[in-house]
Amino acid sequence: MPRCSDILATGSGKTQRLFTAASPYEGYQMPTIETGTLKAADGTTDLYYRLVKPADFDPTKQYPVIIYVYGGPHAQLVTAGWQTGARGWDLYMANRGYLVFSLDNRGSANRGLEFENATFRHLGVEECRDQMQGVEFLRSLPYVNASRIGVHGWSFGGHMTTALMLRYPDTFKVGVAGGPVIDWRYYEVMYGERYMDTPQSNPEGYAETDLKSLAGRLKGHLLMIHDYQDDTCVPQHTLSFIKACVDARTYPDLFIYPGHKHNVLGRDRVHLYEKITRYFVDNL
Repeated sequence: MPRCSDILATGSGKTQRLFTAASPYEGYQMPTIETGTLKAADGTTDLYYRLVKPADFDPTKQYPVIIYVYGGPHAQLVTAGWQTGARGWDLYMANRGYLVFSLDNRGSANRGLEFENATFRHLGVEECRDQMQGVEFLRSLPYVNASRIGVHGWSFGGHMTTALMLRYPDTFKVGVAGGPVIDWRYYEVMYGERYMDTPQSNPEGYAETDLKSLAGRLKGHLLMIHDYQDDTCVPQHTLSFIKACVDARTYPDLFIYPGHKHNVLGRDRVHLYEKITRYFVDNL
């Protein structure tokens, strides 16, 4: 259900509900939200996914898929909460005729230390392999058009989007990467060195995860979005990647949001999601 506010008596354990929010989707023809379990690339670890289908879903038809990904520490996309964590844009795009898929790969939150440590010192590598397990699942579904798979994410999800487009260029037709980490050497030490160690102690890991070195592998349509005043994932990430693509003669698209930091907030957020939507509609 939507957000509730309860008061709990610690002595008796009794609760009293103070408030229940109204559903913002009242009267909206809701898509179908399904969840399930897949095996990680290690063949043993359980991963949880969510698949959002159009309200008028027809299993005899084939649909394009948008994979919405984050994939990094401190975040979980598939939850036991309302709508299993599905966002408004996921529901909107489903009713525009897309399947919207999310998978919490190894390295993401709330699954324990071993689950998170699988990605230590090579951020984005095992995560991509797990996401490809999700792709294989999607390909097994008769109603998925495997030639029309897109991917979108922000921040760590922007890194994942870019990495998936480059490491598996024949799989993904379209990607939209927001505020992406491109080279972990450019990222803040508080986070970067916690999960990657220092560049001096882990040169192989930093080289393996530097997406500039893969710029020549880009085949699909990739939109890079960055905020002009991003002080978390500085614009150097995206700009250095664009330069690497120029040198490699590959052709991503670039959009800059002036006046914003690590995400686009306020009234401009409507523009952001219209921009993302149009890119998928035009190219996927």
